[in-house]
Amino acid sequence: MKRNFNEWLSGFRDSIADYGYYIDFGKVHRNVDGIKVELNILNSLIGSKNIELDFENLMRKYPEVLKCIPLLLAVRASEIYCQDENGGHLFQFDFGKYPPNSHAHYERYKYFMRETGLFDLLENHIVNNLVDYATGVETGLDSNGRKNRGGHLMEDLVESFIQKAGFVKDVNYFKEMYIHQITNKWNIDLSAISNQGKMEKRFDFVVKTPNMIYGIETNFYGSGGSKLNETARSYKTLAWETGEIEGFTFVWFTDGKGWTSARNNLEETFDVMQHIYNIKDLEDGVISEVFK
Repeated sequence: MKRNFNEWLSGFRDSIADYGYYIDFGKVHRNVDGIKVELNILNSLIGSKNIELDFENLMRKYPEVLKCIPLLLAVRASEIYCQDENGGHLFQFDFGKYPPNSHAHYERYKYFMRETGLFDLLENHIVNNLVDYATGVETGLDSNGRKNRGGHLMEDLVESFIQKAGFVKDVNYFKEMYIHQITNKWNIDLSAISNQGKMEKRFDFVVKTPNMIYGIETNFYGSGGSKLNETARSYKTLAWETGEIEGFTFVWFTDGKGWTSARNNLEETFDVMQHIYNIKDLEDGVISEVFK
């Protein structure tokens, strides 16, 4: 029976975020714990009346405190580049290497601390504890990881339904499998979707049943964007190409209200692709129905 696209699209979800999606606090605490001693040493600068001299003394006695500085500016890299006030010279500050015991190097790092506002942060008691401050910065930086975690959420969800259907990892379903791996494992010609071996496509999952190999893609889009139209078009092409391959079926699991902005392209793919499903389809047992 032909499915109704509008009914299918109306069941798309606003979000599939779980409780661990927003912040990975385990990672936050591990990162801060790795520099906690150095942060506590720098705490001695809070409220300093002579912060440049105190900072220089710390660098001389505990040069390893420098590795904390990038995080205080919410920077992951150990090397930071800054132009001077006239934009004429680019300075490199390497916080992964401790400066030699020279007046010029100490002056450079003091200049950096002053110009970036870190001295002001410390001497004017704007923060009370650098460990707490660093934890807050790490939390903010980790929020940038939501995109990656969001991508894995749909993969994890689909995998849970694959397992519920009775498939076993590395026995009859496989994760992140490239075309050449599929070809080598089951001796199947996939040149139609690899541009005669010139393109190395990777499927999120591959399910193997006695009669069929299923290549699976998964994604969830909570917001719109040009990428959705590109995805719909590329998967439409992939469905056409795989339709000519005996013993192989392409399956696409997708969801998310972001598709509302790209519904026309998605509908075009829906109309020509037999095996395109959403989360509700998963909940209704589509894997057991299709993967035979």
